[in-house]
Amino acid sequence: MKKQTLTPDGTTSHSTRPSENDSQVAGYPSLPLSGEERVSSPLTRGAGGGRVDFHVVIPARHASTRLPGKPLLPIAGKPMVVRVAEQAAQSGAQQIWIATDHHAIANVVHEHGFKACLTKESHASGTDRIAEVVEQQGWPDDAIVVNVQGDEPLIPPALIRAVAAHLHLHPECSVATACHPIHDEASLRNPNIVKAVLDQQGNALYFSRAPIPWPRDAFALPSPAGGRGVGREGGLPAGLPVLRHIGIYAYRAGFLRAYEQLAPTAIERFEALEQLRVLYYGYKIGVHIAAQAPPTGVDTEQDLHAARQIFAATITSEENQK
Repeated sequence: MKKQTLTPDGTTSHSTRPSENDSQVAGYPSLPLSGEERVSSPLTRGAGGGRVDFHVVIPARHASTRLPGKPLLPIAGKPMVVRVAEQAAQSGAQQIWIATDHHAIANVVHEHGFKACLTKESHASGTDRIAEVVEQQGWPDDAIVVNVQGDEPLIPPALIRAVAAHLHLHPECSVATACHPIHDEASLRNPNIVKAVLDQQGNALYFSRAPIPWPRDAFALPSPAGGRGVGREGGLPAGLPVLRHIGIYAYRAGFLRAYEQLAPTAIERFEALEQLRVLYYGYKIGVHIAAQAPPTGVDTEQDLHAARQIFAATITSEENQK
């Protein structure tokens, strides 16, 4: 993944960026490649120029296998969940709620001026937790709700806006998410990287941990290094539409109410991908295509250390500019 840093306005900078001519996605000629700069206005605008209203809900469980109490771990003097909320606050959302099953998290959130909603401990997923918030708040069925993970302190506000705007502009979709192009064989084959395949309208056909789409003929050719490959080390065939899924979702509140009634499916269980339940039952997922990957979330001690370094560098830079 390219080197990424957090800039003072909450967007990301990268060591390399797509050129201005890279305005389309390989293999999807009708779909534009959207850079964050294209959605960086203070308020997201709809097709008619009006404001797109949306809420952000941040699920935050206290329990974590790798990092117990993860939402409360400090990053540059503030709990991680508060850092996430601060990023979301720059997105133009009407309301920001932290959905948690833990009083300590709710108390910290309130201390920093954000809203917290106590939810049941029994929820199997963040989506179920968000659905409870929708019911508690009584949001109408057409309200747009963006799920921002509680371990994403570096999430770009522009990406949050973009996913909300995508759902607003595509009324046929019940859910919207995001992807970005990948260009190396290692990422295609990595089961920890979820890939997506889209239809002509830019809606998801399938998500998988498997390498999809599979370049059958190219991978059947012998590579210069021996074995099978595409004829150049680590690369992919030109035009192969490989997209990496970014774990952010926008929902219509009415869909979240229906989702609670949808039984888990076999493909969801075997792939360990909750979004496959949405596709299985015939709902459409629209996909915003970003030009590059956002910063990674915090899953390990190494991720936490990296996030702390980025925030420390950003704060130092801001202080030096004063």
